[in-house]
Order: sequence, then structure tokens, then C-alpha cells
Amino acid sequence: MLVQYLVSKLSELYPFMKLDDLSEVEQANLLLKQAYALRINNIHKSIALADQALTISTSIKNNSLCGKSLNQLSLYHMITSDFEKSNAYSNRAIKYFESINDDIGIAGAKYNIGSVLYKSYDYHNGLVYLLEALVIYKKHEDIANLSKVEKAVGTIYEYIGDPDNAFKTYKSAIKNARKIDNINLESNVLNNLSGLVLKKGKSGMAMKMITHSINLKLKSGDRRGYGFAIYGRAKVYIQARDFKKAETDLNEALSIHKEFKEQMGSSMALSKLGKLYLEMGDLNQAEEKLQESLKLTLKYNISMIKIKNYHLLYLTNKSANKTIEALLFLEHYLKEKEITMTTQTLRVIDNYELINKMSALESETSIQKEKQKAIDKKNRDKKKTLKQKQDFLSIMSHEIRTPLNAITTIVSLLKDRIQGEDRKLFGSLQFASNNLITIVNEILDFTKLDSNKSVIEYSNVNFDALCSNIINLYVNAAKHKNIDLILDNRILKKQYYLIDQPKMAQILGNLISNAIKFTTTGSIVFLTELVDKDKTHDKIRFSVKDSGEGISKKNINIIFDSFSQIKPITTRVQGGTGLGLAIVKKLVLLYGGIIQVNSTLNKGSEFYFTIKLKRIEKKEIIEINNFEALKNKKVLIAEDTLLNAVLIQKVLSKWNIKSHHVKDGKEALEAAKKNRFDFILMDVHMPIMNGLEATRLIKTTPNKNKNTPVFAVTADVLTNNDKKNSKLFEAILWKPLEIDKLFLALSGKK
Repeated sequence: MLVQYLVSKLSELYPFMKLDDLSEVEQANLLLKQAYALRINNIHKSIALADQALTISTSIKNNSLCGKSLNQLSLYHMITSDFEKSNAYSNRAIKYFESINDDIGIAGAKYNIGSVLYKSYDYHNGLVYLLEALVIYKKHEDIANLSKVEKAVGTIYEYIGDPDNAFKTYKSAIKNARKIDNINLESNVLNNLSGLVLKKGKSGMAMKMITHSINLKLKSGDRRGYGFAIYGRAKVYIQARDFKKAETDLNEALSIHKEFKEQMGSSMALSKLGKLYLEMGDLNQAEEKLQESLKLTLKYNISMIKIKNYHLLYLTNKSANKTIEALLFLEHYLKEKEITMTTQTLRVIDNYELINKMSALESETSIQKEKQKAIDKKNRDKKKTLKQKQDFLSIMSHEIRTPLNAITTIVSLLKDRIQGEDRKLFGSLQFASNNLITIVNEILDFTKLDSNKSVIEYSNVNFDALCSNIINLYVNAAKHKNIDLILDNRILKKQYYLIDQPKMAQILGNLISNAIKFTTTGSIVFLTELVDKDKTHDKIRFSVKDSGEGISKKNINIIFDSFSQIKPITTRVQGGTGLGLAIVKKLVLLYGGIIQVNSTLNKGSEFYFTIKLKRIEKKEIIEINNFEALKNKKVLIAEDTLLNAVLIQKVLSKWNIKSHHVKDGKEALEAAKKNRFDFILMDVHMPIMNGLEATRLIKTTPNKNKNTPVFAVTADVLTNNDKKNSKLFEAILWKPLEIDKLFLALSGKK
């Protein structure tokens, strides 16, 4: 019957879809949706459907669905008063939700636990869990759940004898329920509020509230909730001493609760019937109903009704002159009451600061909302600024590095044609082009450096060659100003160290170029000297000393700040962005050193730092000349800049690779459908369809290259910021393209 019912319901929701057509995620979600809808009419079907959803969710290892299934099962077992199972499911749910940082899911589980605890007379711990849930729902502005939790918290206030806080909390719960037009929630809170008003002797107001609550339940069709609502009306009838109407309502409520196997509702109705018969003087019926209620409360540990039953049974037996029985029930009542008072209510009183969080939360809500609005605006502005910065970096990296790619590729292609003395000149040209790439990369990646995410990437470097190459870059600039640029390297010429060559080149290059800018006569000396050594490392002092205009003591404190300019830009002849020394400071820190400066106005400055470098043996450079592994391979090149495409084809042809060029992502996708390639080199920024979308479609739609390795060839430094994008590619090859790295990537040695 259950399967037939489920299939019929699914058919109503998806008239043109078979159950088998739904994915497992869709099936689980539909089962949970149907289970929740059925809770007001058939709680046991709800449990069965939620169990089925949990089985599916577990099989597909979907933590979110597992948590939701467990939360629903916790709720349904709480409804049937199986509190032990309810708590077990909630605790399991919390673990799933914590694994995926799902605040709302955690709050739902805490609400269930808190509700079970206070229904078991553990007010203190129940309140702790409920207030934790309340804070989460307030944070996420989850109005429906906020109203639900407020009702439960109001109930605790009422039980511990704080009617003022209970009244305020119930009113807030009703207000929130009306905000979202949830008549079931509104009805539930009105039921509780009517009972509170009744205790104040306002039976007329209580009747209006409970009548409205009943009408809302009739409108919503919530039969289970209707049972609780007419129970609430019976309480009003009892106070008005309209016993017949009260008896009718309580018997109907009991019938509904038994139909739903709602144990707590049944024990409440039976207990209230016992009280009714006691007031009517029908002691036998009173004893019978109270004993029946007590049996349920003992079986399901419904403490708050159990204590009421002990007291009513004491009064009933006392009225029947059964002294021994009366004293026995009085003993049970006092014992339970004492335990409750000492272990729960007193703990609540001792921790009343916790309770008052409700008032604090309420009074601070508007302030917090204003603060949150300000924070949200600040975050939006920050994200907007970051987005603009990233867009700028993306555009600039593409626009600058694309022509650089052509320069460096041509340099690489010319390498084999240079002979004799020209090879030295060519070496300087190659170092200069590589250094230009490095500088561009570091500036474009300044955000990464500024956020302390940059790291040292060591390689085997000849120290003397590094210093000579750096000096050679700036010789002409110094000669142009009639300045002597001197290298005084006191480290052994054959010494090799582990150094991040690009970062070291940028540190020293910035210091030397800065010295040239601010020097008009005299000399600049780049000095390196050994100051200490141990078994594995040398401590080396680097110094760049000039005879320039110098820096005042006031300005020394700001020269290392980002974008700092000592003189207004309109009066300076040197130019520059003001990033140079800021970058130097951060890069030297990465090496474990501190950049320092000694300077005298009109006499010159010395910038210096000391770092430890690990000594290492010379690493022989192995020329890549065995291209047999790539012979006759087919490569698809997707590149919108024709010059770059031609140069890549030229390089590939040297390796006997056959290539096919397309100018955008759409053409790349069409080519992938027609021909099988061994590799695809995919530019990211292209017209019509970009490389990201083209690669995604190649890997997910029918074509001949779904499993072909795709390499991103891009000038955009932000390409690998998005993990989903970077996972599309076998590797990212940066423009300007390094020929050796291209070969290693294609030969599977990346």
C-alpha cells in the first residue's frame, strides 16, 4: 500500500515522468517532501518515507540529504514520543551538517533535541539547545523556523514560572508566523498563548484566541494539530465549568491522538480528563484516566505530564479516603518535583543570564540588523573592488603577456642560429626577455604577494652568473646618465646556491634601477660578500650603494609602503609606480631577511639585507633534443592571436608534430567533433566562445576528444584561481610560453 501511495503521489507531481526517470537525489528530496506533508495526517507513513530517503541518501553519500532525512526522522519520533530515537537521529544529523558547514541543518537538529529535553522536564539543557538554534535562525533570517523555536522557548518560560517572558516570546512567534502567512505555526502559538492568558483569569480573551487557533487548523487541514487545539479549548471550558463541552473536546482530542499514535497528546488528554472527572466528583473515572495517562508517561518518559498525574492521583485518592494510596502518590509527586526543581529549574535560575539572552536578542535585533547592513555593504563594496582589481589584472596580464609571448618564442626559435661571440649577446637578450616576463608576472601578481600567499620556489643557480646578468640589464641605463655601475661580487664564481632566481632578480633589479633613478653623478656599487657560514648554508650580505640625492629621516619610514612617492608625481622626473620598494620589502621577508637603508641627504643611500642561502653542487643543464616521443603526434591549437599560433606551430614542427589551428572556442569544438587529436592547446580568452566553455563542452558532449589532454595556454594570471576551471585542464602553460615546459607537458613529464 505504501509503495502504491508513494507512486501515485509522485505521479501527481510528475505526470509525464516515471519514478525510474528521477535521479536518486530527486527521489530522496521528493520522499522527504511527501513525508513532511503527511506528518499531520499519517506520521507512520512519514517515518517510512523518511527512512527510504535516508537509505537512498546514504547509498549516494550525500551528506546534506542524510542530515535532512535524519532531522525529519528525529521530528517524527519526537511526535510519537520516542524521545530516545529522536535524540539519536538528531545527534547523527549534526555530524553530517557539521561536515558540510550547514548552519540551518544544525539548528534544526538542535531544535529537535531542545524540544525533547524540555518535554522530558530538562528545562535548562532544553533551553540551551533552543537558544543556540534561535541565534542561528536569527542570523539567517529564517522566519518560519524562528517562529517555531520561539514557541518552544515561550513554553519553557511558562513552565519555569516566567509568564512575562513567555508572553513576549509567544507574541514574537505569532508576528513571525504572520509575516510568512504560516497559519499552522500561528495556530500552534495561539494555542499556547490562550493557555497563558487563561492562567491570568482572562477566559474571554483565551476563548477568542483558541477559537481562532481551531479555525486556522480547520483551514489548513492539520488534523493532528486540530487535536491539540480542541484540547486547548477544553481547558477554557473547564475553567468556565462547562464540563460537558470540555469532556466532548477532550474525548475527540484523545481519539485523534490515538489515531496518530501521538503518545504525548494522548497522555495530556487523559490527564486532563482525569482532572475534569475529579472536579465533577466522578472519582472512579478520574482514577481510570489518570492511571492510563501515567502508564503512557512512564513508558515514554513524558516527565511533565507524569508529575501532574502523580499530583492529581494524590488528590483523587485523598478525596476517596484512600490515605495510604494518596500518601504514596504524594511521595512520588514530591520526589519527582524535588528532582526537577533541584536539577533543572534551579539550574535555569542560576543561569538566568542565558534566559535573558532572549530579551537581549530582541532588543538588539534592530541594532544588529543596521550593523549587519553596514557590514554587508562594506563586504559588497570590498567584493566589487576586488572584482574590479581581478578584472584589471586579468585584462592587463592578457594584454601585456600576449605580445611578450611572441617575443620570447622568437628568441627561443633563434637560439640554434646564433653562433660565436653573438651567443653572449644572445644570452643577455634571453635573460632580459625572461626578466621582463618575471617583472610583469610579479607586478600582476602583487595581490597574491600582498596577501602573504607567495612562496619561495628554489632552483639551482650560479651566483656569479645571476649577479652579472642582473648588472648587464642596467649597464646601458647607467651609461646613459654617465654613472658608473660596478659589480663587486666577493663570492666564489663557481658557487651554486638554491635561489628563487626570478624573485632575487626582482629584488636586486628594483634596488639597482631605483639607485639609477635617483643618482645623477658618481657611481652605484652592487656588493655581495660572505659574512658567515655553517655546514650547509652561507650567510650573504647584499648591498646597493649610490651617490644620489639621498632620503630624509622623515621619508625613510614611508619609502617601503605600497604606492609611496617621496615627491608629488607632477614634480618628479624619475617616474615609477611606487611599488618597487614595497615589493622588495615583501620578497626579502620571504627569504627570511629584512631590507634596511642608510642614507644622507645629497650624499647618497645604501640599501642592504642579509640572508642565508643553501650551498649546492652545480647542476648540469640537459638540452632537450630527443623529440622522437612526439613524432607524428597531432595537436589542435585554439588561439585567436595569429602571430602566437604561427610561432607555436613553428616550434611544434621542429618536433615533427602535426598541428591544426582554430581561432576561437566554437571552431575548437567543431574540430574536436571531426578529428581525433593527441593534445589540445587551448587559449582561455577568445572571441565567440572562450577556452573554458569550449573545454567544458569537449569533455562533456559527444566528440572524438572527450579524453584528450587539454592544456590551457594563457596570459591570464587568474585562470587557476577558480579550482573548477583549473580542473578542466591537464596543466596550465603560461604565456609567454616556455618551450622546455611545453615539451615536458606534451611528453607527459610536466
